This record gives sequence, structure tokens and C-alpha cells, in this order.
Amino acid sequence: MDYGFTTAAYVVAAILFILSLGGLSGQESAKRAVWYGMAGMALAVAATLIGPGSGLWLLSLIMIAGGGAIGWVVAQRVQMTAMPQLVAAMHSLVGLAAVFVGFNADIELGRVLAMDPAARAGLEGFAAVLAHKTPVEVSILRVEVFLGVFIGAVTFTGSVIAFGKLAGKVNTAAQKLPGGHMLNAGAAAASVLLGVLYFNDAGIWSLILMTLLAFFIGYHLIMGIGGADMPVVVSMLNSYSGWAAAAIGFSLGNDLLIVVGALVGSSGAILSYIMCKAMNRSFVSVILGGFGGTSGPAMEISGEQVAIDAEGVAAALNDADSVIIVPGYGMAVAQAQQSVSELTRKLRAAGKTVRFAIHPVAGRLPGHMNVLLAEAKVPYDIVMEMDEINEDFPSTDVVIVIGSNDIVNPAAQEDPNSPIAGMPVLEVWRAKQVFVSKRGQGTGYSGIENPLFFKDNTRMFYGDAKKSLDQLLPMID
Repeated sequence: MDYGFTTAAYVVAAILFILSLGGLSGQESAKRAVWYGMAGMALAVAATLIGPGSGLWLLSLIMIAGGGAIGWVVAQRVQMTAMPQLVAAMHSLVGLAAVFVGFNADIELGRVLAMDPAARAGLEGFAAVLAHKTPVEVSILRVEVFLGVFIGAVTFTGSVIAFGKLAGKVNTAAQKLPGGHMLNAGAAAASVLLGVLYFNDAGIWSLILMTLLAFFIGYHLIMGIGGADMPVVVSMLNSYSGWAAAAIGFSLGNDLLIVVGALVGSSGAILSYIMCKAMNRSFVSVILGGFGGTSGPAMEISGEQVAIDAEGVAAALNDADSVIIVPGYGMAVAQAQQSVSELTRKLRAAGKTVRFAIHPVAGRLPGHMNVLLAEAKVPYDIVMEMDEINEDFPSTDVVIVIGSNDIVNPAAQEDPNSPIAGMPVLEVWRAKQVFVSKRGQGTGYSGIENPLFFKDNTRMFYGDAKKSLDQLLPMID
């Protein structure tokens, strides 16, 4: 096969990836968009395997089959509740791959440059490409390798820590070593210095030291970000992995890898910015590991949490004309989406107006709640975004909050020293009655206390969300 076929296949694959990203913007087109992405990736892999420089067929097929088998097993076992940490784990693999490819490119470049001109003439594949590079092109290649390895290393350790925090294996509170941001700045400055040395033929040791520093930066950056910002972190790591792939695409001369990396990197960065705007957080503050923050103690909360049983909640729902349901990560953990869907069906059958309020960062992954509700066949037209529904809470009879904390926390508006101060939230406390389905009296994933739970119009419906909702269902008229 020649470059013409490979280039044409890459163009088609790139178009499919663009269609996939575009389709994911809507619930109705999301399923079709996934198929576009799968077809694009299959075409890209096939074109690479049979394109110029192809070889090692048996090893390639074994690796593809092994990776596919692992992916199949993981997809079958991982629940939607674990999807955020799975995404973080996948990002870490992309980052580590960028590091390995970068080192391989550097080693191969050194081997080719050490050959005499006659030996270079017989080279094939990537080595042949390196053999024909001019001194200026070699310098550019080193820049590409350096950037790819640096971004990949930061992505790898950052994603590992994000996985740990999302999976509950690492403390979700923001933690920094003594020196905080100065350590990050010093490591970044040292990396730049090592980069200058690497560009001037210092040798692979400079690349190795930079990689170790980048590993530290990724670790320390994400450790310094609290649980409330983890949805943004996952999105930002997605962006990092894309830029790492693009940089390595330049090193390998792979046009499709450049295009796909740029698509992933830019879309992830844009999504992170949109999420930060929705949270009223500084984009720079979040990605630099929580730079800034509050300067005083959080507001003290008085009162007590008042519990209610299933009969009390059912009575209020039967008397209500309008109901808004606010789903959160607790609903995902309890796998209560089907029970929520059935409750919605019964309430609507009784002539009540039922809608869902979705905060942009509900759950631990962008769109997490939308996917769960779609899976449970909740009608799209009653699932509303925060800006569409926030003004309707004062005229709503009952709000049911299922496993949410930060996105319904009035401290965002009432306490200037709260970690989420200024963050737009769903103003559920303005409704006539609020029922909060929650396992217990803890502060939840982010560790932030919620004054909503102590308000006069709020009642705590304790217990597993699915079991609690299943208790309600037979009592709804």
C-alpha cells in the first residue's frame, strides 16, 4: 500500500471523529456518535497496520487482540458509578504511552545519527524518516519529543492520583507538600532548563530527569485539588492526554494522531473552561492545583437535621402538583435510576408535573447524570439544565434531592469563606418542601458541610436511595 491510501483513510477517520464529537453534544445523537468514533478508530488502526512502514504483523495482531479482550472484560465489569475513575485510568495509559513513544523516538534518533551515511541508506520505516532529517528538523523533533514526554508524564501521574481520589483510595481533600506552589514552579523551571540542555545534545539523561520532575508535577498538582473540583480535573486530564498524543504525532509524523490529539486536547480544554465557568471557579486556579482559595473560617451551621420516613414523603408527593428531582452521585452509587424512572412515571400518570434539574458538574463526570437517566428511559424533554430551571424552585411544591451535596449547597451563596463560594448552585431550598435522600449525616465526597440539611423546609430521607425509593413506589396514588 502507498501513502495515498493511508492518507485517504486518515482523512475519513478524522471526519468520523469530528462527527462523533459533534454527535455527543445531544442525547438523541449520542449513540450514533459512539458508532462514528468506533468506525473511525477501526479504520485508523487498519490503515496504520497496512500503510507504509508496516510490519510485525503477528505481534501487532496479538497486541490488538489482547487489548480488545481486556477492554471487553473491563467494559462488562465496570458500573456507571465507576466510569469517572475508569476514564481517569484510561487517561493515565495515554500519558504513559506518550512517554514510552517519546523515549523510543529519542533512542531511535540517537541510533540513526550514529550511523554512517551508507548504513542509513538501507533503513526502513520510522528510522528511514529520521535518516533524512536535516539538523534543523532534528532539533524540531527533539522539541516534539520533549513536549510529548513532559505532557505525557504529567498526565500519567495526575490521572493515577485522580483515579485514586475518585475511587476513594486517596484522600479527596486538597493536600500539598510544604512549599506548595513553589515546588510546582521550581519543578517546571527545572524542566525548562533540562529542555534547553536536551536540545543542545546533553543526552538522554536530561530527558529522564525531566520525566521524573513531570511525574512529580502531575502528582502534586492533582493532590492539591479537592473533591469538589474533580469533574473539572477529569476533563482537564482528558485535554492533557490529547495534547500529549498530538505532540507524539508530530514526532512520529502521523497526521491522524496530530488531528485526533488536537481534537481531544481542545475539546477537553473547552469543556473544562465551560465547567469552571458553571462553577464560578478560576480555570487557572483549578488546573494549577487550587491556587488561591478562601482566607477565613467557614460559617457555623446551627440547628439539626430532621428525619422523615417513606410515609411522610409519599404523603407530600401525593399532595403536590409540581415536583423537581435533583439526581447526584448517590443515585449512581445506589443504582437507583430505574426506581427514579418508575417514580417519575407514576407521578406523571397521576397528573403531576415532574422535571429533573441537572447541574453542569453533577456526579463526578460531565454528563454522568444525563447518561444514567437516559439509560433508565427518562424522557429527554423533562431533563432540564440548571439555567433553565433555577427560577422555578419557588413555585415548586416538592423537591427530591437524591445523593447530591455541593450542587445544592446554599453555602455557595451565603458563606464567602466556603470552598465553593460563588459557585452557581441549584437553589432547591427556595421550594416549599425539600426531601434529601442520603445514606447518613456525613459531609459527602468533597467534605463540605451543607446548610440545606438544617433548613426548616428540609427533611432528611435517610437510607440507600434505591431501597428508599422502592418503599415510596407502592404509596404513590
